[in-house]
Formats: sequence, C-alpha cells, structure tokens
Amino acid sequence: MTLAPHYFSPHPETPLRPRTIRFNDRDREYRFVTAAGVFSRGAVDRGTRLLLDAARPQDAGRILDLGCGYGAVGIVMAARAPHAHVVLADVNARAVQLAAENIRRNGIANAEARVADGCRPVAGVPFDLILLNPPIRAGREVVLRLLRESWGCLRPGGRLYLVARTSQGARTLGRALAQIFGEVREVERGGGFRVYEARRAGARPAEEGHRV
Repeated sequence: MTLAPHYFSPHPETPLRPRTIRFNDRDREYRFVTAAGVFSRGAVDRGTRLLLDAARPQDAGRILDLGCGYGAVGIVMAARAPHAHVVLADVNARAVQLAAENIRRNGIANAEARVADGCRPVAGVPFDLILLNPPIRAGREVVLRLLRESWGCLRPGGRLYLVARTSQGARTLGRALAQIFGEVREVERGGGFRVYEARRAGARPAEEGHRV
C-alpha cells in the first residue's frame, strides 16, 4: 500500500495552495507563507508556541531548527538571538523553500534554510542549541534517529528542546531522551503538550530499547 504524502515527505505532490498567516511573538508580528504538504499550514500550532515559550537561546552561537517546516521556530529564534547563526533544516524540499522565503520576508539576516534528512548533513561545527518538534507520524525509528543525531550534533553542554503531544507519547520520548542524553528535565507543559530540555554532558549514556 502506498502511503499518502505527508509533511515529512521529501517532495510533496499535493497542489501548493499557498497562504499567508500571521504570528505574534513578544512585540513583533511575523508573516509566514505556508502551503499544502507542510506541517500546520493554517496556523502556528500550540506545540510550537509552547516550544518557543520554553526555549532560551541565551549565549548560543549556533542554533538548529530541526524539521523546520515553513520556519516559524527558527525565524523567531533568530530574531530573539541576533548574535547567533540559525540553520533551518527539513527533509521536505517544499518546506525549506517556504522557510527561505519567510526568512527573506521577515528581514532575518542571521538565518539560512537547507534541505537535510536529520542534522548531520548541516552540522559542520556543532550546535549550541537544537529545537525539535519530531515527526511522530514518520514512525518510531525516524524519531529515535533524530534524537541520537541531535546528541551527536551538539557541542558538550549544548541543549536540545523537544516538544510532543502528551497523548502521542511525550513521556515515552522523555524517557528515550534520558537514555540518550542522561540529563533531561520537563520545562513546560500545557495545552496537551510537554517540552523537554536535554543537555549533552560528556559521553553518551548506555541506551536500552524504548518505544515511541
């Protein structure tokens, strides 16, 4: 059976149907062009909003929006942290095109969008901060691969922020993060979502089997 195209498809075949949405963060309004075949095209979803509430760029020099979609998280982070270089990455080529257009439309000078399946292709110098709303519907193995790759793409002391819906296994993902990173804490909860902060500290802890 052939699966219907989804937001984690590399090349969505659905008609584009572009639209523009607005999003306010602090004292700034953003305008994002979205389209069919990308995640949450009608509005910035609750999970993304909670992730943005939780994330603290602090002194991060390199930030990765992993699975960026049309770019809301990476663009807001770049505006909040103008000293940082922000990479927006997604396996979905349509999403990356939209993210690049939204970077331009919102006047963001310190961000770029790239097509990448995971973070390794865009790592280069390790990141200080990674933000991830994982593609749960892509399956357990894909999600766990992204978590493992994130550990490897962070500098020692670097942080991963992950948001997931509680009803879709957020607590299980939190346990998986603890096995991969060692140091994990829940930093936000609301609207049916949870946000975890995982910090890379030294060698990777021993991993056991886990389910998503």
